[in-house]
Amino acid sequence: MKIVVVTFANDFMARSYVEDTRLAWPLLVDQNRGVYGNYSMLSASFWDIWGPKTWLVYARELLKGNRLVKSEEDIYQRGGDVLIDPQGIVRLHHIGTGPADRPLPEAIIRTIMNFR
Repeated sequence: MKIVVVTFANDFMARSYVEDTRLAWPLLVDQNRGVYGNYSMLSASFWDIWGPKTWLVYARELLKGNRLVKSEEDIYQRGGDVLIDPQGIVRLHHIGTGPADRPLPEAIIRTIMNFR
């Protein structure tokens, strides 16, 4: 099984992300956002980014004592998760509706376990 992380961040931000998170997998930089476009991860709307779900996540982080950090990248670029099995079949294709929209880790693990 191979895992890669894809980002549109510039090289400096990508390296910083790898160092800050101690990322264990390869990080591919897609500055032209071709992969994002191929998986329909296009620009989000203002309300997708600044809606109640986002504010709730920010409030939870502040209550934990974490500082909010201003993004230096395109905050309107949708993220998502794509899992492709060893035969090349897309088994999970989640397009985020905003920064707080991610599949549950359990759902990702369950999908990976079904690859076999």
